[in-house]
Amino acid sequence: MAPKTDWNPLLRGEFGKPYWSELQDFVRAERDRHQVFPPHDEVFAALHLTPYASVKVLILGQDPYHGPRQAHGLCFSVRPGVAKPPSLVNILDELHHDTGAVVPSHGSLEHWARQGVLLLNATLTATSVGAGSRSPTR
Repeated sequence: MAPKTDWNPLLRGEFGKPYWSELQDFVRAERDRHQVFPPHDEVFAALHLTPYASVKVLILGQDPYHGPRQAHGLCFSVRPGVAKPPSLVNILDELHHDTGAVVPSHGSLEHWARQGVLLLNATLTATSVGAGSRSPTR
């Protein structure tokens, strides 16, 4: 399924290519065999929350968090109520030390995304197997 955002005109040409349907089939098969993060409807959250026309900066993560309830389509972000993973704690601590920014009590970076920070992972999905879990090219 293609994301429905202002990214569509930029990405539309990719959706008809053979690799796109192969990739969709692969992820579907992985979901049948494993728990895959983030949930299907949140894979493109970064594109939905940060319109192309609003992008000011890109933060690129490796792959989604692979613990229960952690990944929700934004790199390094977790929903409120989910414990902050060490990588996010480090980011927020460094931001605080460098700029004096207040460290929030939660780990959600949705407010960053809505301000033009594209929080994208190089790999959009991961299985519960863990970091760097299988992809079609590995």
